[in-house]
Amino acid sequence: MTAAETLELLDWKRTVSALYADVRAASDPEDAWRRWRATRDELFRSHPQSPQPGYSGLAYYDYDPAARVLAELEDVAAAPAAIETSGPEPMLFTPFARAHFELRGEPLALELDWLASYGGGVFLCFRDATSGTETYGGGRYLLDTVKGADLGEEDGRLVLDFNFAYNPSCSYDPGWVCPLAPPANRLPVAVRAGERHAA
Repeated sequence: MTAAETLELLDWKRTVSALYADVRAASDPEDAWRRWRATRDELFRSHPQSPQPGYSGLAYYDYDPAARVLAELEDVAAAPAAIETSGPEPMLFTPFARAHFELRGEPLALELDWLASYGGGVFLCFRDATSGTETYGGGRYLLDTVKGADLGEEDGRLVLDFNFAYNPSCSYDPGWVCPLAPPANRLPVAVRAGERHAA
């Protein structure tokens, strides 16, 4: 990338980080979700680093208060492992916790991974029963702190709000290389919250 393109990407990351800071500070999760949607739509429509410039609008499921859950974390001791990506090479992540929660009465768990390169970052990508049909087949992102996507904690538990699940950039443009959902993060249920394919 050129220096100008690198600065544009940095601006995208700053905007996303500031957006998630607003989300974490908001008292009403649904209002925060509406701001999140509006900001993402504007980024996709007009930002030079948009994975789909001029995009007319992203598609989402309706907001579902029941899709916001608090997860208890269980420590995991594991060696770094390669996670498949949309490109030819995997990326190295270290599983460090299992997030246990209930979604619509169903006990579920997802693996939290730490990017095993400079600076690190928490990563959570998942697949569910909608993947490949109603939503992107490679999985949707819920947490990616390298890009600022972090929903915070509440009462000592991790916030997992599936209304904020979003497609990775590679789902719009194969020029982007994205880590995909690892086998541990394939949920047997349909999570009809967050971003979906356009109808």
